[in-house]
This record gives sequence, C-alpha cells and structure tokens, in this order.
Amino acid sequence: MAITAAMVKELREMTGAGMMDCKKALNETAGDMDAAVEFLRKNGQAKAEKKAGRIAAEGLCAVVLKDDQTAAVVEVNSETDFVAKNATFQEFVDAVAKQAVESDAADMDAFMAEPWNEDTSKTVNDALVGKVAVIGENLKIRRFEKVVASNGCVVSYVHGGGRIGVIVEADTAVVNDAVKEALTNIAMQIAALNPKYVSREEIPAEHIAHEKEILLAQIMNDPKESQKPEKVIKGMIEGRVNKELKEVCLVDQVYVKAEDGKQTVAKYLEQVSKEVGTPVTVKKFVRFETGEGIEKKEEDFAAEVAAQLK
Repeated sequence: MAITAAMVKELREMTGAGMMDCKKALNETAGDMDAAVEFLRKNGQAKAEKKAGRIAAEGLCAVVLKDDQTAAVVEVNSETDFVAKNATFQEFVDAVAKQAVESDAADMDAFMAEPWNEDTSKTVNDALVGKVAVIGENLKIRRFEKVVASNGCVVSYVHGGGRIGVIVEADTAVVNDAVKEALTNIAMQIAALNPKYVSREEIPAEHIAHEKEILLAQIMNDPKESQKPEKVIKGMIEGRVNKELKEVCLVDQVYVKAEDGKQTVAKYLEQVSKEVGTPVTVKKFVRFETGEGIEKKEEDFAAEVAAQLK
C-alpha cells in the first residue's frame, strides 16, 4: 500500500511523533493506522527506557481546584527548562493535575497504575511513556497531593509560571470572596517564605530539644559566651529557638503585606475573622517547588565537546 503524505500527517496529529517516525511506522505496518499507532507506542517505550536514567530536575507544578473543598497539586519533571516551556508538556502537566484531583490513589504506585482519564485504555504510566516518546526527554511524574476540606474551603496559588504550587486548607463557617482573597494572600506568603509548619503545635518536641542541644554546644564552644551564667545561657537558647520558630511557623511569620511591617500572619487572620464575622484558621498547607531536593547534574560543556572530538 502506498504511504501518502496525508496518512503521515494524520498519524503525526494522532500521536505527536516525528514525521519520519510516522512514515517508518506506516511502512512497517503496511499503512494500517491502528497498527502504526501501536508501533509508535512500542518504539516510544523503548526510547523512554533509554532516557529513564537521565536526571529530570526541571519541569512544572500545577494545581487544580475541583470545587471550594477539593484541590490537587502535582509536580512533573523534565530534563530541561526549554521543555518546561513547551505547550505540549504544559498541557500534559495540566492533564496530570486533573487526574490527581479525581484520584483516590494513596501513593504514587497506585496513581501511576490508574486508568488515564483522557484514554482509559491506557494507565497514567502509559500516558507518561507516550509523552516521553513525543517530547524526546526523560519525564517524571514526581509527586501529587490531594486536599479535601472537611470544614471550610481550599484555595490555590501558582507562582513563577508553575515553579511553585500551593494549596491552603482553612476551617471557616463562611466561604465568600473576602475569605478566599485572604487565604490566597496566605498562599502567596507560603510560596514566598516557605514555612515548614502552620504553628508551633505541629513541631515535634524532639526537634526543638535537638535544636536546643545544638545551640548549647555552639555556646559552650564559644570562649566568651560559655563563661556567662547558666540562667543567661538558657535565655540565649530560648531566644534563638524562638527566632528560628518565627521563620518556620506560618502564623508566627511577619505577614508579607503588613502595612506596619510587624503584623504577623496570626494577627492578619484575626483581623480577617473580625471582618467576616467568623473564625478563619489555616488547618493545612501543601507547597511544591519544582526540583526541590533533586540533585542536578552540573554540565561541563567544554569537556563534553572535547570528549566528542576525541
């Protein structure tokens, strides 16, 4: 059967694969379109396996709100920032986020094994493998988290074009524009200052005890500070611990939009609560930042070129 340009174009539009790859697939399958798609999928999987060892530390975070009570955030990684700006990759990340907000999966393994919402004949992992073949880089769905508010609402915020994704869950008897705006401000705070906890009550006692041990050791190793009275040393330790906690606890942080430069997030929430006539408290937050915790490969392009010349 003669392979026409129209057939190649149709297959390319169906799969997103390269023109020559589509032509080869049609030739190998005698022009059978379905068989050609399957051929490309199998070939794409082989390519994906070769790429799987490469470090994927770029990419995007995306957040989807299903309603006022349900949201999900995902991180999907690519090898390069160039691909992260690609429309095909961005559409895939959005589709993964939509998958996550509907998912009941408890972990990544279960999530990757789920039927893909856009084509239930595939799994999420199959969809990922197919996208690797189309884009030509190692891609990874690194993590997801779904948040369902039990007594209030959720809001979201995405910073830096997808570099950071935040969900805030709040307890409140009133869900209106004023509450959502205030919580979005809190989400922006979380994106900017990266707190680790909502409040001090969440911090394990052993963590605080450990920090005090470290501070005491630092003081005792200082010739001048170690000579101070025990009571003074204890006060120094408490002061330094409190300073650290103000940095890592959301409600203790100075609110980024505070007009006086002093108002804490806790005081801001008190103000909002008075204005809307009901308590508004942050119950939980999730913050994903693209590539955090991934060791990126340092490229030495001069050495790479030299190696290729040899």
